[in-house]
Amino acid sequence: MVVGDFTQSVETVVIGAGPGGYVAAIRAAQLGQEVVLIEKQLLGGVCLNWGCIPSKAMIEASGLKHQIAKAAQMGIIVNDISVDLSKLHQWKDGLVDRLRGGVKTLLEKNGVDLVYGKAAFTEPGKILVDTKEALQRFEYKNLILATGSTPVEIPGMPFDHKIIIDSTDALALKQIPEHLIVIGAGSVGIEMGTIYRKLGAEVTILELSETLLPSVEPELSQVLARTLKKIGIKLLLGAKFESVDIKNKLAKILYTEKGEQKNLAGDKVLVAVGRTPNTSELDLERIGLETDERSFIEVNEKMQTSVEGVYAIGDIVKGMMLAHRASHMGKIAAEVIGGKAAAFDNLAIPGVIFSDPEIATAGLTQAEAEDQGYKVKVGLFPFRALGRAMTLGEVDGVNKIISDAETGAVLGVHIIGPHASDLIAEGALAVESGSHVDDLALTIHAHPTLPEGIGEAADDVEHKAIHIFNPPVKQ
Repeated sequence: MVVGDFTQSVETVVIGAGPGGYVAAIRAAQLGQEVVLIEKQLLGGVCLNWGCIPSKAMIEASGLKHQIAKAAQMGIIVNDISVDLSKLHQWKDGLVDRLRGGVKTLLEKNGVDLVYGKAAFTEPGKILVDTKEALQRFEYKNLILATGSTPVEIPGMPFDHKIIIDSTDALALKQIPEHLIVIGAGSVGIEMGTIYRKLGAEVTILELSETLLPSVEPELSQVLARTLKKIGIKLLLGAKFESVDIKNKLAKILYTEKGEQKNLAGDKVLVAVGRTPNTSELDLERIGLETDERSFIEVNEKMQTSVEGVYAIGDIVKGMMLAHRASHMGKIAAEVIGGKAAAFDNLAIPGVIFSDPEIATAGLTQAEAEDQGYKVKVGLFPFRALGRAMTLGEVDGVNKIISDAETGAVLGVHIIGPHASDLIAEGALAVESGSHVDDLALTIHAHPTLPEGIGEAADDVEHKAIHIFNPPVKQ
């Protein structure tokens, strides 16, 4: 290894080339900054390589198989549906490769210097990067930390990446499991469980909470619980993991449900109980930066930490661990460094679970709005009342709009149904812009389309939706 004595001075260093880091680097370069982007693994981070993109590819593939199996009711008969998991992975990995190549090209065209290696601080304002071939030294004026997060292990059940697996492992299995046990019914657990159930595995999901997705509106979580059971996923709510015993390539899970100890055996156990920020290996104390008790870095609305010139974005900042949140934070940090008037607003970040049906949310839940002192009005409209949902053969779901009863402002939009991930854009815009609920109601939505449900839900706030019964109101 070559140890370089030369120290390169740059305006901005970004550590971590995930959806937060590479976006921050590009935006900083657009504003005329000299930027070095450091990545220890693969460009694109977890989201592009082992998360958002490959998982959605597998959701699409498994969903297609599931749809083909249901096609007989439309008069389309397909026999002998089979899955070649190796080819599925080739297709999925090809998508990832193309997207990664696209990001690399963008960085090059914007003049960002991409350095692969592990970064370590030597003192405030200075950083050392071990590229395996050499040690590179950088001196910076501004630093953006975007190092992401990693899956949490359960005490007593460490990942062996063979039987006890994390989400990365689950996206690269060489065989469809006979019985996949998922511990944790968050977005990752639900999505991965749905994928492998549709591909043919027996799937059981254990969740400690007594309710499915307790932070989601109950109208949505109730629909999801029904549809997961409909496709054959076994949900064990209020189930506490106790221990695991691995013998003969099988994991025997001991868990407690309603005070009674029970056993469950499977050939794969996916642990999906959350993620933890990647801050412990950074030696942040060398630059005078502290983390909280859960290893998160505290920032203000400009993404600034307690150390001058140091910014933090994405999963290492407390809040929803979402790629689009990280990307937006990256833009804010770069613009603040560039002297722009920019600040991060947490109000209308859309959240999506690519379940079946999909869940998408923006703004406050009804409980959150009421806790904050709002008097609310609520509108609901079911997907089964939409002609387009019926032609798709996907009628499970509901649109829910929460508005301020006094001002009419849209406080929250919550959707479960087909293509909810796309539909939520209208809701997020309404919350972000402070739209009146009448703005949604008076917007003419094309027919027959799924967005009609948002307009009807807005009408239902004042009990005037057409395609569900509302009792006449005496004038």
